[in-house]
Amino acid sequence: MRPVRFVSLGDSLTEGVGDPVEGGWRGWAALLADGLAEDPVEFTNLAVSGAQTREVLELQTPAGLELEPDIASVVIGVNDTLRCTFDIHAVAERLDEVYASFTGRGATLLTACLPDPGSMLGLPGSLARPLARRQRAVNRVVHALSDRYGAVHLHAAEADWIMDRAMWSADRLHPGERGHRQLAVRFHALLAEAHRTTGPAPSPAPEFPAPTTSASLLWLATAGTAWVARRCTDLLPQLLRLAADEMGHRARGTSARLDVRAAAAVSAALAAVSVVEQADAV
Repeated sequence: MRPVRFVSLGDSLTEGVGDPVEGGWRGWAALLADGLAEDPVEFTNLAVSGAQTREVLELQTPAGLELEPDIASVVIGVNDTLRCTFDIHAVAERLDEVYASFTGRGATLLTACLPDPGSMLGLPGSLARPLARRQRAVNRVVHALSDRYGAVHLHAAEADWIMDRAMWSADRLHPGERGHRQLAVRFHALLAEAHRTTGPAPSPAPEFPAPTTSASLLWLATAGTAWVARRCTDLLPQLLRLAADEMGHRARGTSARLDVRAAAAVSAALAAVSVVEQADAV
């Protein structure tokens, strides 16, 4: 029998940013791979920092399918919410196609919903609320499609452990080693519950000491500043417009309309995907 094959798709979270090892990043997917089977696992990490659902669909999925994985993780969506091009209809269509591609080949699919970046960064309410609304929309789509395709789904959007500051790295957007280990441990528990893993659970205990305050500040002053600058040129103008819209609705007492509008967009996006599937089935 050939070894178990595990392929991970996604962005910097799955690439392993926040969990440095010699030569690069490790991350939750690599930690999980060691516990998927008693024998060595063939693990390939296709995740790329900054990736959106489009890159996962067009670039990572074809490469992943060629590897004929037994298990495929697809954790993506936060970067979509941080772009001026955000479109929940497009996100739903892409995720539906990606999920169908892997489950159609018999792979076990791993998915997760995630906390919104605004709350993790501690942004002011008028800036955080639009991002939170977008992330809730992505999470609703991921929930619905995960159910549709029988995915092993990790609820990590509002869990107490994920809100623990000790789980996060200096940038407050990526887990540190503790956080990556928790993701691996919790995915392993779900797979074991579904009788889809035979290896030992990853250890939740950190292997390396936590970065010092000076090291964290150095990161923020170098790579962190560059990351913020890149995002600001793309997201900030639209985020300011969203914030102005948010404040206008709050002043008029009509903020609920924004939530209703977002919920309606998610429902329409999922309905559109369902219609396409029904047409394909005919």
